[in-house]
Amino acid sequence: MDGRRLGWRTAYELLALRVRRPEWAFMNYGYAPAADDDGDLALSPADEPDRLCINLYERTIDGVDLTGRDVLEVGSGRGGGSAYVARTHGPRSVVGLDFSAAAVDLSRRHRTAPGLTFVHGDAQAMPFPDASFDAVLNVESSHCYPSLPAFLGEVRRVLRPGGVLLLADFRPTDAVPGLLADLRASGLTLVDHADVTPHVVAALRRDDTRKRALIGAWLPRVVHPLMRRFAAVEGSRGFAAFASGRTTYLVARLTAPTPGTAP
Repeated sequence: MDGRRLGWRTAYELLALRVRRPEWAFMNYGYAPAADDDGDLALSPADEPDRLCINLYERTIDGVDLTGRDVLEVGSGRGGGSAYVARTHGPRSVVGLDFSAAAVDLSRRHRTAPGLTFVHGDAQAMPFPDASFDAVLNVESSHCYPSLPAFLGEVRRVLRPGGVLLLADFRPTDAVPGLLADLRASGLTLVDHADVTPHVVAALRRDDTRKRALIGAWLPRVVHPLMRRFAAVEGSRGFAAFASGRTTYLVARLTAPTPGTAP
């Protein structure tokens, strides 16, 4: 694993181990719709503080109907996204899979919804039978994986024919062509993809004060520099990379082949 991936893994595990309070439910960078016009998404009072992070889930799902479907979130983190999808999108089941045993334990204790479960496991060796799911969600997680093709191979294996992969993540801008090449070579059909970096930067600006407060209140001072970069607060190298265009944030939708069709 290279230094960048190791750094992200360390930050995720640190959050899972040191921040046991359930209020920190999401870890993604968020999404601010054009002109900050996000009032049409009706949220419960409990979900309102996480509106920008929830917006990113909605942008990634992008209108795909999950009603009555079996959904897997790979890289479920602190469980907020899986719980939100289970509560609001009407799936038959939602399974949150995460590499961090501490994050899975926290999610099991604090995230509840009909049909929602959490499993400890590896994105590159998923503990599920073939053709188990109708949809796979992967939000801001794939940048940590040693091998994206290995992950995509597992997604294709666990998806049912015609199932969908809904992916959101970032890469150094010069690595985006390689990411798209991997997606196209996966045996899944790349139906759509979009650069949403400006919306992510806008969300980071809007959520900056809240994130700084969470880091200051719940994490030891010695790790504040690492976590500020991890959270891409303004003034950090992570934020500067997005704002300058050195890092690009993409959302993509891919579908699994159906019998009699070419991938």
